[in-house]
Amino acid sequence: MRPLIAVLAFVAVPALAQDWKSQPGDEAFEAETLSARLSGQTLVFYDDGQSVFDTNGEYQYIYGGGGTWYGHWKVADNSTVCVTFVTGVERCDRYVENGGRLIVQTADGMRFPIRQ
Repeated sequence: MRPLIAVLAFVAVPALAQDWKSQPGDEAFEAETLSARLSGQTLVFYDDGQSVFDTNGEYQYIYGGGGTWYGHWKVADNSTVCVTFVTGVERCDRYVENGGRLIVQTADGMRFPIRQ
């Protein structure tokens, strides 16, 4: 019985990690819709940082004060976009719309509205 409980605990961990702490009014995207919305776009945050989603899958995050991280982006399930940076680091964030505004949610629960 204990081995079964241990297996179930490990299987449940990914489901718990997917708790994006949604807010009332958050609307998730279907994968195709999110891909079409981001592809070829530059999202500007309130700190002047920019996420650049090239149509060829390349990605850039440009800091408001200068400096750029390069990588590749892909849309995953649950309104999520994963970026693998050239350093090998990967991050996945959830994109939702709330009140007509696009919002990026991080895995640790932070929310970043898009300025434009």
